[in-house]
Amino acid sequence: MGKFIVQGGGKLKGEIEVMGAKNAALKILAATILSQEECTVKNMPQIEDITRMIDLLIDLGTKVKKTNKKEYRISTKSINKIHLDLGLVQKLRASVMLAGPLLARFKEVTLPHPGGCIIGQRPIDLFLDGFKTLGAKVEENENYYRLSTKKLKGGKIVLPKISVTVTEAMMMTATLAEGETQIKNAAMEPEIPALAEYLNKHGAKIEGAGTSAITIKGVKELGAGDFELIPDRIETGTFVILGLITGNQIKVTKCNPEHLETLWLLLKKAGARFHLGKDYVITYPGGKLKGVNLITHEYPGFATDLQAPFTVLMTQAHGLSLIHETIFEGRLFYTDILNQMGANIIMCDPHRVVINGPSMLYGRRVVSPDLRAGIALVLAALVAEGESQIENIYQIDRGYEKIHERLQKLGAKIKRIDGDE
Repeated sequence: MGKFIVQGGGKLKGEIEVMGAKNAALKILAATILSQEECTVKNMPQIEDITRMIDLLIDLGTKVKKTNKKEYRISTKSINKIHLDLGLVQKLRASVMLAGPLLARFKEVTLPHPGGCIIGQRPIDLFLDGFKTLGAKVEENENYYRLSTKKLKGGKIVLPKISVTVTEAMMMTATLAEGETQIKNAAMEPEIPALAEYLNKHGAKIEGAGTSAITIKGVKELGAGDFELIPDRIETGTFVILGLITGNQIKVTKCNPEHLETLWLLLKKAGARFHLGKDYVITYPGGKLKGVNLITHEYPGFATDLQAPFTVLMTQAHGLSLIHETIFEGRLFYTDILNQMGANIIMCDPHRVVINGPSMLYGRRVVSPDLRAGIALVLAALVAEGESQIENIYQIDRGYEKIHERLQKLGAKIKRIDGDE
């Protein structure tokens, strides 16, 4: 098992580039199944979740060729199975995104229960209900789900709760369904219009992506071609918080600041000093951070995936902060680790914590519990006094490409040790 060794308190300076969006890449990879033509995806992040999704595609019979560091050429014409591999599925919750495209193209798919981060209840009932609305028959036993249909037909899908992945899954599935599909109470995250742009570019008829009401008019077939991924807004926010928490001037490049309006609002309220450019953000030293309250919410609200880094920032702010996590139950349990490092955080219930700052953080040996909490622990270690060891960094590898090397270029004292050294 790999780990990071981090010496806190160092001076950071320079530029750090944002990679392609993980959450957009996973859906575009799934969407390639909808066409038999070859697709080239550009700006692909080199992370574990992408590797796992490509493993799943290859296991189905897809031909995948890496043409350069960030570009993949994908052909799903040779897919020869519709049963998703249990071992691969359990490593990646986003594997559920393959079900809709396989069902739409082959009229059948077998899906084991997906894996991923353990951060509260994340059932797939909304997926199954949506597939049923589009005409699929769902059979379930203790090991897998079997979806089948003679013909998918458009329908009205009303989501009882906003879900990014369900919105995207229904959008993909409905592109090849007969007639019109409406998705009500749809998610509005930037990755959704990005997916719609890819599909529409190659023959789909999707309107309203990025709003709460999406309409899809089914077509008989889709083409494929080149597509470049949008920048990762979670990386953008994480690196800006890195600059602010360490009190250093850092330029975050190749990003889209328009995707993070709520973060900028809260940071301004907290007294943070930064500048927003068209495709970059610069953080500045100085200024006294003050505690502000945060409530996570579906886009355009504050992203749940940035809640953990923001919580670390608030441990260094003056006064009280209330962090209210509304999306995932149990996503705040990592705050106990921050307390072990010296933070003063009181858990009110599984959804709310109160932070009293600022607190001096101290290096500790900790274990990354999940992807976003893992990167938050890296931020905490960089501002802490002394040495920290962060274990289970596979979780961090899932979403951040070679993060230790990128941080080293800023001057961070972080090294990676693989195996049992």
